[in-house]
Amino acid sequence: MIVNLLFVGFSALLLFSALMVVTLSHPVRSVLFLVLAFFAATVLWLLLTAEFLALILILVYVGAVMTLFLFVVMTLNIDLVSLQQPYKKLYIPVGLLFTALLSGILIYALFKTESPFIMYAQNVNTISLANVTQLGQVLYTEYALPFEITGVILLAAIIAAISLSLFQPTTSKQQSASEQINVKKEDRLRIIK
Repeated sequence: MIVNLLFVGFSALLLFSALMVVTLSHPVRSVLFLVLAFFAATVLWLLLTAEFLALILILVYVGAVMTLFLFVVMTLNIDLVSLQQPYKKLYIPVGLLFTALLSGILIYALFKTESPFIMYAQNVNTISLANVTQLGQVLYTEYALPFEITGVILLAAIIAAISLSLFQPTTSKQQSASEQINVKKEDRLRIIK
């Protein structure tokens, strides 16, 4: 009973914050409501016993991506006067059309008898190990070689990016500070009579 109430409450919070992200005209407030939406989605993942996805959502999206979004939005010089203009007459009908279409698809997928969501929900209680434990067992037994190859490829990409950023071409037009300091007045000025 408590789990159902938590699910409904955080689902409502997620829908409200997602609606505020889309409708607010101030970009910083929209980004902050997006962070709130991610937190609500994290709680929903935890209620569905998907701890790994909840952890990744907090660490990657809230910790890194949203910090970057907030930094970019706050450093941009956004013209707030143009953002406060009323919606165009076309935006609301098109938005309502896509909302109805998406809602219809979701309702069809949820109430279909052989829906994968229902089959997953029936099999959730039979799982004895945690999500992270199962993921670790599969990743380090069956997929150990591809996992290690991926790590080596990412390491090579990091080394290549560092070496490319340190490489300076010799054909670049750079000023030499020592030549500028050692210049004499006679070298710079020539008086023609």
